[in-house]
Amino acid sequence: MDQAELNTEQVLKRDIPWETYMTTKLISGTCLQLLRRYDNRPESYRAQLLDDDGPAYVRVFVSILRYIFKEDTVEYVLALIDEMLTANPKRARLFHDKSLANEDTYEPFLRLLWKGNWFIQEKSCKILGLIVSARPRSQNGIVANGEASNSKQKLISIDDVLKGLVEWLCAQLKNPSHPSRGVPTAINSLATLLKEPVVRSSFVQADGVKLLVPLISPASTQQSIQLLYETCLCVWLLSYYEPAIEYLATSRTLPRLIEVAKSSTKEKVVRVVVLTLKNLLSKGTLGAQMVDLQVPQVVQSLKAQAWSDEDLLEVLNQLEEGLKESIKKLSSFDKYKQEVLLGHLDWSPMHKDPIFWRENITHFEENDFQILRVLITILDTSSDPRALAVACFDLSQFIQHHPAGRIIVTDLKAKERVMKLMNHESAEVTKNALLCIQRLFLGAKYASFLQA
Repeated sequence: MDQAELNTEQVLKRDIPWETYMTTKLISGTCLQLLRRYDNRPESYRAQLLDDDGPAYVRVFVSILRYIFKEDTVEYVLALIDEMLTANPKRARLFHDKSLANEDTYEPFLRLLWKGNWFIQEKSCKILGLIVSARPRSQNGIVANGEASNSKQKLISIDDVLKGLVEWLCAQLKNPSHPSRGVPTAINSLATLLKEPVVRSSFVQADGVKLLVPLISPASTQQSIQLLYETCLCVWLLSYYEPAIEYLATSRTLPRLIEVAKSSTKEKVVRVVVLTLKNLLSKGTLGAQMVDLQVPQVVQSLKAQAWSDEDLLEVLNQLEEGLKESIKKLSSFDKYKQEVLLGHLDWSPMHKDPIFWRENITHFEENDFQILRVLITILDTSSDPRALAVACFDLSQFIQHHPAGRIIVTDLKAKERVMKLMNHESAEVTKNALLCIQRLFLGAKYASFLQA
């Protein structure tokens, strides 16, 4: 059978030759006794054994994974642990019992992430995630297996465990071991682990944030909805971490989140997206970007829908208030600048407002005429007739209001780009391209007249 399609039930039907392992001294006599008591027993009976002597069984399982490398046996023991933790996730605490202080309970699972087939990798990832999350917290530092930081025994540190786990999760997002389960497994694990500051740091350092962005897109099937939800949950957790926010602000994350909010009918998906937007609203230029991406209108539309989740309605109200404050803080030129930098040009009131141009014309000189350069780039690259028309109009306004407008626009080689648009199929584009050219030539003729 394809190892990737194995499941726990199938694996647990195997008959493992424990006696042979004892004969070859791979397990001890005590280990054999414990296994005989536990193996092939009803769940209720196993539960009682774990209640009475859980740490001893953890020691047995970890020992087998450390010293026995036969694939069938490794799969079997992982299936036993998976079954044990699925029935009661709190049993993950058993791996941190004081009696196991000198046992490295992380190492076998971390090693198997890279060494095993998909069944082994998937189970190791799930188990390791549960064990890590269940570790005891210490004011003097968090260390492996709950042992004090002055332990004489050299154990793998929790930081190294988490970094190793993040490395494997990023590898799955780039090149999954299983075509349909690799990515969902990684995202599911990250949705839990990104609560850890060290995981956020490792994930950002590994350039993991960009691996999430393609997964933020409207979903149709139940499986893809769950994947979308958990991906958005990851982004929400990262929205509390400044180095991650820097990437989120300069990538396609924000437009993708907004598209998901507009199209999703699943409350849990919409809620986590709205919570993320609320977190990002006050960060850098993200508030201005949200205004330009019409998030206030999206919020209005979402509020008009019949949601049963009262928390969602409350968060929508908070986001709405935050957006209103953001709009108040933005100067008209800030809004204009964001509109140009995002390439989302439209006939918003400021474009045709003479007061806007008179009061802000010197701002166009900032960063070596950055805004003018972007407007000219839009003429070259945009396929949106509205954006082209507005860009031509804004150049004509700059020429009209700046004392050296014609010279500057000419020096930036805008004339050739505008002239190409005079034959555009859109009447709106040709009209504004003509206006721009007239203002350029008017200046040239006037200069010739003066020289004569």
